[in-house]
Amino acid sequence: MDPRHDLHNAPIGRLVAVAGHLMSQQWHRYLAEHHGLTPAGMVALITLAEHGNLPHHEVAARCFVRPATLTGVVDTLARDGLVERHRSETDRRTVQLTLTPAGTDRIQALLTVIHRNPPLTSVDADPAKAAVIREFLLELIKTTSNGENDRCA
Repeated sequence: MDPRHDLHNAPIGRLVAVAGHLMSQQWHRYLAEHHGLTPAGMVALITLAEHGNLPHHEVAARCFVRPATLTGVVDTLARDGLVERHRSETDRRTVQLTLTPAGTDRIQALLTVIHRNPPLTSVDADPAKAAVIREFLLELIKTTSNGENDRCA
């Protein structure tokens, strides 16, 4: 039996969780195979590309992770020559993160792919429906990231 049939009457939270999981798996494979990145590495690079040099703790906050979690991500990005660490001149405890030219090239190639923005389904090909989906997902992200939504799917 096809497990997708079980989802027809599932609550929206469950559908969001399953869709997110499947999209995440597909995206992880794509990033690794075509760009040599993890999703966490991609988000860190995008953050630096959008905001310029930032302290480590600020990148972590913008990536919705703890600074300790970001350390391993930055280790990999630095090893691959995509990011550099620099101690702050004014506060030696602060580490600034900077994109290298190779990091800038890598993230620009990925952003080109992301900004093509082809519809994922026939539903979001309709601009009106896509707007409703976008509003729902942004609200879900907002309430979930603020701890306002303690409900499980």
